[in-house]
Amino acid sequence: MQIVIITIIFIFGMVIGSFFNVLGYRLPKKESIVFPSSHCPNCQHKLKFFDLFPVLSYLFLKGKCRYCNVKISPIYPLIELLTAILFVISYLVFGFSMDFLIAIIFSSITVITIVTDIRYMIIEDSVLIVGGIIILALSIINTGITETISMIINGVLSFILIYLIKLAADFSFKKEAMGGGDVKLMFLIGIMNGFSMTFVTLCMASFIAFPYAIYIYLSKNDNILPLGPFLCIAALIVYFSGITFNDLMNIMSN
Repeated sequence: MQIVIITIIFIFGMVIGSFFNVLGYRLPKKESIVFPSSHCPNCQHKLKFFDLFPVLSYLFLKGKCRYCNVKISPIYPLIELLTAILFVISYLVFGFSMDFLIAIIFSSITVITIVTDIRYMIIEDSVLIVGGIIILALSIINTGITETISMIINGVLSFILIYLIKLAADFSFKKEAMGGGDVKLMFLIGIMNGFSMTFVTLCMASFIAFPYAIYIYLSKNDNILPLGPFLCIAALIVYFSGITFNDLMNIMSN
């Protein structure tokens, strides 16, 4: 029975991940997420239902558009798989509970953020605001108003800390070192992971991003690195692992 549940959640996650691709592609462009229907971004041909099976259609078409034969970005199936995996992890960690709902909302926000930041170097305020409101509303139902206020305080403190780091970095490098969207994202991450893990999350994100940063530097591109995806990955690792600042201190002291 457990295998069946996990399979259903995985398939559901892939379908939702496909929708997140649409959101990530259209929201920054201020386009409707309903009209026009799904189409090839190159030839604009309307996609048939058999072109829209998450991951499977990409594999069957060998990563190319059926109609113009232009390569399809691998981001599409990767986001579908990532969403499915995060939904399954949410279930395995929390079971069917309010925490499970909160986890998939948080996962959804991070996935959409990854898409928009990779594609457009934009972190959508609307995604953070709507997702944050839903999480806080579910938190009030789940743990009460006092705990929710504590979460908000953690978010505010995280926002202030990262904003101060941004100001210092901007001053040191004489240019914008961290985008405003990254700072806003850290407010949400602070809500979910607590203020004590904010700096840890930032350090982990920087460590994860380091190989990609070296690649960008060596390839002599514009040297602009979207930090949002790496912040999201680090935040998810911290969140699902359940590790706390005290745990880290104990590990370091042993």
